[in-house]
Amino acid sequence: MGNLFTCFSHKEVKKKSSKRFSNPPSLIGSSNRFSKIRSSKKGNTEETVLQEQATAAALLLHHHRQNGSLPFDRSTSLRYPVPGSKNQALPRSSSSRARSLTDPILKPLELVNQDLSIDDLETKHFVLVHGGGFGAWCWYKTIAHLEEGGFRVDAIDLTGSGIHSFDTNSIMSLFEYVKPLASFLEKLGDGEKVILVGHDFGGACVSYAMELFPAKIAKAVFIAAAMLTTGQSTLDMFSQQADSNDLMRSAQIFLYANGNDQPPTAIDLDKALLKDLLFNQSPSKDVALASVSMRPIPFAPVLEKLSLSDKNYGSVRRFYIETPEDHAIPLSLQESMVNANPPERVFRLKGSDHSPFFSKPQALHKLLVEISKIRLA
Repeated sequence: MGNLFTCFSHKEVKKKSSKRFSNPPSLIGSSNRFSKIRSSKKGNTEETVLQEQATAAALLLHHHRQNGSLPFDRSTSLRYPVPGSKNQALPRSSSSRARSLTDPILKPLELVNQDLSIDDLETKHFVLVHGGGFGAWCWYKTIAHLEEGGFRVDAIDLTGSGIHSFDTNSIMSLFEYVKPLASFLEKLGDGEKVILVGHDFGGACVSYAMELFPAKIAKAVFIAAAMLTTGQSTLDMFSQQADSNDLMRSAQIFLYANGNDQPPTAIDLDKALLKDLLFNQSPSKDVALASVSMRPIPFAPVLEKLSLSDKNYGSVRRFYIETPEDHAIPLSLQESMVNANPPERVFRLKGSDHSPFFSKPQALHKLLVEISKIRLA
């Protein structure tokens, strides 16, 4: 959404070239005897490894018969690599390291109890809030991953977004824009809580909901989102970025439903520039989906200043997920918001563009599950 209010310097995406090593040339004139010895040693090594694997399997089977469960959480192929395999060490987490303001090198596995069942969580209900121009449709991968893991998921179409049948140009306030989310939270049962997830301009909507329904929100997660302080509007926050960007300027199309002599009523985006602006790391099929699904963003809500109190907004636990390859809301602006309004934890999703639900769906899913399991210290 930041692309709609100010212009940022274009960030080049640098790709590291992988190093390739060709096989060494064979030794000319080497004896057959040497070849046989080398082959024999290789065969002995493989046989030793196979024996170790067989022994391990027997021990696991014996344990299973005695205790009724297998005492491991990774495949044996990772514990005992195939001879000649390049990946001898256990793989790293698919998500990036989690970063906090006080300890920037915390690993995700150190943050949560991985054995914690979702039935033991404060809530296993996620509510997903899209960004400006998007709709509930953008979360389709995240919804599938979370539901497969046993979580309950609801994705909201804000007023005039997705399939919500309302003219975007007629939205005159943030209250009106957020009304579908507010109505959903209002209908939750007594004592029922959710994890509220906001992307892009959806972050301001999440903050608005936190002020209205703090008792119904267990945690709030901001994904490359507007995380404002009290007295700020979304326009105020993004206007702090002084650098210009021709791509941002070119993508903006202001709509004047009340006449050209009146303030703009909405902002649309040039479909031809969507990939470079919002989906520079995303699959082409998701870019195609967005190009036929995105709608204009109402202008009035982005001008509205939020009123956030410590009693309500401040009582909800907040988490931020940064997207370093973001061309819409640059990492520098994300970090500025984090420093101005520090959340409980900050995560960085490596390789993600502005839309991690497309570019890094599995890593995003992993982070959301990890955040759901983080208990109060």
